[in-house]
Amino acid sequence: MLSSARERALQIQTSLLAFYGEPVWRNPLPPVDELVSTILSQNTNDINRDKAFNALRAGFPTWEAVRDAPTADVVNCIRVAGLANQKGPRIQQVLTQITAERGSLDLSFLSDLPLEEARAWLMKFNGVGPKTAAIVLCFSLGRPAFPVDTHVYRVTGRLGLRPEKISVEDAHPYLEGIFPPESYYAAHLNIIRLGREVCHARKPDCAHCPLLSLCPTGQTPAI
Repeated sequence: MLSSARERALQIQTSLLAFYGEPVWRNPLPPVDELVSTILSQNTNDINRDKAFNALRAGFPTWEAVRDAPTADVVNCIRVAGLANQKGPRIQQVLTQITAERGSLDLSFLSDLPLEEARAWLMKFNGVGPKTAAIVLCFSLGRPAFPVDTHVYRVTGRLGLRPEKISVEDAHPYLEGIFPPESYYAAHLNIIRLGREVCHARKPDCAHCPLLSLCPTGQTPAI
């Protein structure tokens, strides 16, 4: 059954590449930048995430300055991202813990750790779950990690590509097990694009979906 899932994952990846092409995300951020950006992204959209991130970078000369600033100043800076009263202290706490453990705000050492050790190291911080860790590993460090956001979780569920009742957290290792590691970057980005443009949470546009022939949900007539 797992080999069948791997075959379908490869079909889906190939079809999305044919439809969207090889995706290119924004310029990679350094790992600490990506970590902060991804914390800011929780429960908000990309536009507000970027506004908050850019405000932080404009308001403070370094991440050390963000770490040591009055919390109210950080909260005010990132208010556009929502949940600022949670995210501000969380970012400062993570930066403080990294400094205490590593002596500086440098996460380049994660490139040399075994993948699961690097993932576990990131996930020990409050507010850093599997998705945040995978984004830092994949996009900043080029490690084979597959981030699962709401779009990826929804689309892979409709495609029958993962067990229906699997949690978002457990979907990370499951999808990493069926997609080829070299495909994680492109598959993640193209599935997100499909989720935003076609496979909407409400009223998916199945008629224009490049994966309709592979999708049991799209082929089932609405009742």
